[in-house]
Amino acid sequence: MARPIILASGSHIRQKLLQNAGVAFDFVIPRIDEDSVKAALLAEQVSPRDIADALAEHKASKVSGKRPDALVLGCDQVLEHRGVIVSKPDCPDTARAQLAELRGDRHRLLSAAVICHQGRPIWRHVGQVWLEMQTFSDTYLDAYLARNWESIRHAVGAYKLEEEGVRLFSRIDGDYFNVLGLPLLEILAYLGSSGDLET
Repeated sequence: MARPIILASGSHIRQKLLQNAGVAFDFVIPRIDEDSVKAALLAEQVSPRDIADALAEHKASKVSGKRPDALVLGCDQVLEHRGVIVSKPDCPDTARAQLAELRGDRHRLLSAAVICHQGRPIWRHVGQVWLEMQTFSDTYLDAYLARNWESIRHAVGAYKLEEEGVRLFSRIDGDYFNVLGLPLLEILAYLGSSGDLET
């Protein structure tokens, strides 16, 4: 018998991706202090990949403890540029500095997903995408931020590929769903193999 599925996230894009794939689920926003958890992991010199994985697990296990009957999916995305993690911008000036740093160079997005059941992780995956930014002008950068700040303020790297942010890039190597923050194909494959999603 298929178990209920809960997305431990308030992300509209992740919800939309699961809805579009025909997955029935509820969502619960996990109450965790992401910044503190990330800071502790960085202090321990944990790799960007393992930070994404740990944050995804933290979210899933937090919700799973309250809903042990369900499969709880936690997700997190980390942007790494030259060994440094780039966080969500806190203001337009930060976003401008981040994009100026990424401009004309490659960076990596790591999209982690962990599924917990009865409070314990039972499946995990970290997808990886390499993205190369164009060498856009300062004029375009300022105009882009003026037009898009409200939309991108909660996006790592200050862009959304499904919106005008796609114009910032010259090349993308990897799965588009991972760019959006959800390794969807791998999640669907697991849910199908476990009998929790009809295949």
